[in-house]
Amino acid sequence: MTALLGGEIGSFFTITVVFFGGAAFLTGQTLAQSWRPGWQILPAALLLAAADRFLLYALFASELTSLSGFLIAAALLCLILLAAYYLIRARKMVQQYPWLYERHGPFGWREK
Repeated sequence: MTALLGGEIGSFFTITVVFFGGAAFLTGQTLAQSWRPGWQILPAALLLAAADRFLLYALFASELTSLSGFLIAAALLCLILLAAYYLIRARKMVQQYPWLYERHGPFGWREK
């Protein structure tokens, strides 16, 4: 698992899931609240994953250039970003246009 993540699993979980996962959730919220297009999720996830790899390298002596670690972190952060983005976008659509839409699950809306 260390070779796959480019470092220890404990440090990966702490930095990637807890810290950068929270940052990814907040970034997804911000993108949705400011009506940004969905394609901006990918560059945000890649930048967060790059910062994640650097902090793992600087604080825990993990491998900086671990491609698999970067891709796993980017995929995980992208999923968190997507969840936050569509959760907030659905809530915002229903709140902004209550005469047109109603909630349909946590990530969607439908016409009334």
